[in-house]
Formats: sequence, structure tokens, C-alpha cells
Amino acid sequence: MSRKNPYAGPDAQTRRARAQGYPARSVFKLEEIDRRVRLLRPGQRVLDLGAAPGSWSLFASQKVGPNGRVVAIDVLEIRQAFPPNVSVLRGDALESVDPRIRESAPYDVVLSDMAPNTSGNKMSDQARSYELFVRAVEVGAEVGRPGSSFVGKLFMSGDFQAARRELSDRYERVQVIRAEGTRSHSSEVFLVGSNLSARTAS
Repeated sequence: MSRKNPYAGPDAQTRRARAQGYPARSVFKLEEIDRRVRLLRPGQRVLDLGAAPGSWSLFASQKVGPNGRVVAIDVLEIRQAFPPNVSVLRGDALESVDPRIRESAPYDVVLSDMAPNTSGNKMSDQARSYELFVRAVEVGAEVGRPGSSFVGKLFMSGDFQAARRELSDRYERVQVIRAEGTRSHSSEVFLVGSNLSARTAS
């Protein structure tokens, strides 16, 4: 007997997100993180790494307001409609920092909801998640202003403490959040770094 795919079909959170104009349920995770750590404020500059399908960028654009700016980048096409304070880029920000990203730097907040394309091999997926997380942290330190914040997704594994150290080496405060909207079978957590050290910011 085949195991039921827990991701098949929209759940109540997905339907609620779509009813509010967001393409994915992940918006509620960022909403919770924002509420708990007071992440997003009017006038900020935000970089959203791996932004497709666009829920985080849309939410961030509403929080930073017309005087703020959101740069959303993904290797996938982002079809979500955004207000004028969002710039959408197509490309891989993790190979090297895209020059188009630098045009709006430094950023007050760097977001990464990136996850690897799952292979079915748990250890391989966890290792790839760690690699994505670390590279996103490096980008955040490179284009974030001193005092900026970072949010990144990670699949829980034996690399968790190493991932946490990557943040604590650069940010003065690190928090770990398992968002309420996370599906019960998911191993994902979010690590939040606050107050990027001036010595690590580029």
C-alpha cells in the first residue's frame, strides 16, 4: 500500500492564505516570526532569497510600506503580483551575490525560506538544507547592514548546532523558532539572527 502524500492537496492553512491573496501557506510562518521578534518595520530594505512563489515578499512589502523596498530573487519564475516597492529578480543568489542584489544593499533584513528539492533520502536532504542555510547566512552577512537581521529555514539534523554557530558567529542574538503553521510531519525550524556585527558586515 502506498503511503499518502502529506503535501497532496490544499489544507485549511493553504486555503486561508489564498483567500487573503497569498500564493502559499508559508506566509503565516513569517507572520508569526515577525510577531515574535518584531522583524519587519516601515522603511526597511528586505532581501528575500528563494522567494518563489512570493508569499514572504508580499507580506514583507506590506510591512515595510511604500517607503521600504523588497528585493525578491529565485531561480524559478515568480508570478505573484506585487506592489511597486518590490523588485523581482530571476537568478541564483547563492552561486555568487548577484550584482542586481548589491544595487539595493545594504539590507535591514535578509530572509531565506529555501529548501532543497527533496530526494526521499532524509540524510541527503538534511545535508543540502544545511548547505543552503549556510550560504544564505553568508549572503546575509555580505549584503546586510550592521545591526540587520536574518531569518533562515533549516531541516533539523546533526548539523543543527553547526548552523546555529554560523549565525552566532555573525549576529549578537540567535533564536530558534518552530512556527505554529509548520506541518506536523515536517522537521523544519527557523533560525533568526538579530543585530549583525559590524565586524562581519561587508
